[in-house]
Amino acid sequence: MANQIRIISRAANMRGKKYLLKNKLGVIAESTVRYEAIAIPPLQDLLDNIVHGDNLAILKLIPDNKINLIITSPPYFKQRDYGGGIGNEKTVEEYIDNLLKVFSECVRILKDNGSIVFNLGDKYLEGNLQLIPYRFAVEALKSFPIKLVNSITWVKSNPTPRQYQRRLVSSAEPFFHFVKNDNYCYNFSEYMSANGGKSKRGNGNNIGKKYFELIETSNLTLEQKKLALCELQEVIEEVKSGKIESFRMKIKGIHSEPFGGQDGGRKYQLMRKGFTIIKIKGEPIKRDVIECAVETIKGCKHPAVYPLFIIKEFVKLLSKSGDIVLDPFMGSGTTVVAAKELDRKYIGIEINEGYCKYAQERLKNICIAKPPELFR
Repeated sequence: MANQIRIISRAANMRGKKYLLKNKLGVIAESTVRYEAIAIPPLQDLLDNIVHGDNLAILKLIPDNKINLIITSPPYFKQRDYGGGIGNEKTVEEYIDNLLKVFSECVRILKDNGSIVFNLGDKYLEGNLQLIPYRFAVEALKSFPIKLVNSITWVKSNPTPRQYQRRLVSSAEPFFHFVKNDNYCYNFSEYMSANGGKSKRGNGNNIGKKYFELIETSNLTLEQKKLALCELQEVIEEVKSGKIESFRMKIKGIHSEPFGGQDGGRKYQLMRKGFTIIKIKGEPIKRDVIECAVETIKGCKHPAVYPLFIIKEFVKLLSKSGDIVLDPFMGSGTTVVAAKELDRKYIGIEINEGYCKYAQERLKNICIAKPPELFR
């Protein structure tokens, strides 16, 4: 019954509701009943639900430009038995082609300001690394009107504990962030604020001490030395007052000169004044690397669960409260759990009924604390 779609819903008024797709013969049989008509569920009925069935067929039911964020991790090529579906192809080329068919529908249903995040793992065949994630990304960029914003590297702090004798242990996977245009939703300021900044390190009473000594022993003119000492003292006061976090100083004849540069730049300052001061404001920097352990959940039968922490990072950064988050390869339900916990609408699609039921249990166990009432 590959063409059957079943919505597994938590809502009481949705229990028992089933939507059927016609197969090539125009008929689907369930038990002994035969249907001649096709029932297409409205998008509203798919929201906050898990849908059991073939993702390509289900995605085709969703109208254009409706989804805010798509996050998913398709089954890896010939890596594990997920109980059917993509991942069991004979060749890498066939596998990538099938992924692109699903990706095509994802691009179609994505809003113009939305994002698609695809996580893929690689595969060795006869000792040769296939570079599958990157081959997929290149084909996606060639085939669809999309842009690749980032390739975020997930570094696994607890990779498979098996050391090979002829190669190093694979411990990283990419998350590709695709968009349709430059106006994609990106809650960077709010996201960074929620994640907090790094604490400012103490500088003690020796701030800039080495630079005082270097200025005195340098080949600067007397006037240049006076100016350098004056500006050095000013920047030290900025550090002490908390206006900046720290600084670096370059002195002509002692430190290497920067490459390039324009009038008013560091290179020009070195030539004109004999020194330059680089102020470090201490603003947190979010890199395209996430270090996180491979997640294991007690009682979960899914062989590869990506970390809830990483998915919540993407949901916070790339969507807003009330937005629709979709996962066409839902697996154990991590994406829908992240969406629900962060007050987003969700649609989870999964071909394995056992995983659907497990994800449903994860959703039931979510406890979302209501904000305290300010006035009664």
